[in-house]
Amino acid sequence: MLNFDEQRFLGIQSGALSLAARLHRTIGTCLAGGAENIFFLGAGGAGILMVPAIQLLHRSSLFPTFSDISAELVATGHRALGARSIVVVPSLSGTTKESIAAVDYCRKRGATVLTLTGHANTPLADMADHSFVNFAEDDTSSESFYLQSLIIALAILDHRKEVPDHAAILSELERLPSLLLDVKRSQEARAERLAETFRNEPYHIITGAGSTWPEAFYYGMCILEEMQWIRTRPVHASDFFHGTLELVEQGVSVVILKGEDAGRALVERVENFAPRYTDKVTVLDSAAFELPGISARVRALISPVLLATFLERLSAHLEVKRNHPLTTRRYYKRVAY
Repeated sequence: MLNFDEQRFLGIQSGALSLAARLHRTIGTCLAGGAENIFFLGAGGAGILMVPAIQLLHRSSLFPTFSDISAELVATGHRALGARSIVVVPSLSGTTKESIAAVDYCRKRGATVLTLTGHANTPLADMADHSFVNFAEDDTSSESFYLQSLIIALAILDHRKEVPDHAAILSELERLPSLLLDVKRSQEARAERLAETFRNEPYHIITGAGSTWPEAFYYGMCILEEMQWIRTRPVHASDFFHGTLELVEQGVSVVILKGEDAGRALVERVENFAPRYTDKVTVLDSAAFELPGISARVRALISPVLLATFLERLSAHLEVKRNHPLTTRRYYKRVAY
């Protein structure tokens, strides 16, 4: 596969899953100690990647679950944040300044802070009450963060007796790294063809719903915009019909991310509408990827993981065809994060 280290990928995703037992124990300790709510904070892409886990808790648990942007929480405060709060902060680098400020803010209010980072001996790893480190890099971090946050959500559900099949779900997830690698291999030719289609495209409307909406938002903002300087309009599939549909005409690229949860029906509304008005519609459906031994229940939980693993292959070909490495930035190094 183009610009891809298979063993590194397997090691990183297996590493994310290897944190499950310790994350489960830590969440259990927090709950036994009287934790009354959980906050998922973040800056940029890492924060977005927490959203499917937040959705799962909102829809499956009575445990109060909050989501906020690190910088905004520090600027505005939050009445529910306090000594009985669990706070989860992800950062690949472990040096994100907004998240460092948020951790400091939360700890001063007595909250218990868990950090998820890609590097040890970094400010965020060192500041946390509980530090979870799984080495990753830009091309492998999406799946890793999706899985770690899912494990946290499942741990809360399990300790609260709100999920009956916790052990079975984790058993299936353990098979995932090699299956994701098989998905990448099987989709390499398609990713190359799609990159050829996209190479000169100046603008994309990109949409999803349910657990695929965060991936649509993330891929548009953090990959196509930041790493390829391509203009995008990420929009939730439901909101698509409250404004963005008026931008659809011949020649406009619409990229549709379909998952396998209840949000799928919302995405299909866009899928049925868009081809009537533009000749550039791309549908990426997680249900098209073969995952032997993975149940429909678990597939619904990992739809964004599957789409992220395919989109990484698209990005690898896109950077070559556009002669624009994913590491090239105009301003990133200059901005005081």
